[in-house]
Amino acid sequence: FGGFGGLDQPQVYETPTAGSGIIIAEDDDEFMIATNNHVVADTKDLVITFCDDTTAPAVVKGRDAEKDVAVISVKKSDLEEGTYDNIEVAKVGDSDSLRVGEWVVAIGNALGEGLSVTVGVVSALDKTMEAEGQVANNLIQTDAAINPGNSGGALINEKGEVIGINEAKYATTAVEGMGFAIPISSVKDVLNDFSNLEAREEVSEEEQGYIGIQGQNIDSQMAEMYDMPQGVYVFKIVDKAPAANSELKEKDVITKLDGQSVTGMDDLQSLLKQYKSGEKVKLTVYRLNGESYEEHEIEVELASKAMLEEE
Repeated sequence: FGGFGGLDQPQVYETPTAGSGIIIAEDDDEFMIATNNHVVADTKDLVITFCDDTTAPAVVKGRDAEKDVAVISVKKSDLEEGTYDNIEVAKVGDSDSLRVGEWVVAIGNALGEGLSVTVGVVSALDKTMEAEGQVANNLIQTDAAINPGNSGGALINEKGEVIGINEAKYATTAVEGMGFAIPISSVKDVLNDFSNLEAREEVSEEEQGYIGIQGQNIDSQMAEMYDMPQGVYVFKIVDKAPAANSELKEKDVITKLDGQSVTGMDDLQSLLKQYKSGEKVKLTVYRLNGESYEEHEIEVELASKAMLEEE
């Protein structure tokens, strides 16, 4: 499901194809599936193919671009008869207890051709990988083959527990391919938070809520150049708009909405399309205080586009 993006550059081997996921939780109505953010970023229609080759539509519940993780959900009512007998929630292990040399298994959807399994060992811990100006820290390095399509899949220990989320394969002419995975313990809380969010779909334009700002994208290059957070720089707050009635200030940088990553105006607008006028959202913003940025949580009650135009 989804297309790859994010960590693509010459030494990181990823191509546009399907990704993988891990069923991490369920409730009475839906299954929650963990994957990489770059697997689902910029996607509009998500379809999950299960191990029995049945399919079901899915929606994104939450995603974090910085940690490169996301949670999507599938309604149980959309599953075909018999699928319950072939799927179950994965057992989550403790990646903090991993040791170099332990055997691991990488499970995923290599090359988008269906279920695949590769075996290797933990080659190194707490590794850093940089690609296209983005830096990923604290990664598990393994020699288990991780190929395009494996991103978002499970890295499993000898007990059958998920101890990592496969992320990328490092490949150059100078080295054999090295696989990397996100340690599950470092993102467990984020995945739990996203799993508990309400699954949202786009609402009609007439119902959509607006904050009432004009913003400027702060991409990774600008963030590094000017030593500021990546997100949306608020350069104007519309008079009498919801933002004007909140603690949000011009020159703030918005980085999250209800815990979900905001890396630019496209992200912010895409998320707001799932909220109705009158709903309240929590913005995570960074505000310059002297020479450093401080994090703040700000609540804003959204208004409709018609209300803003009337103002």
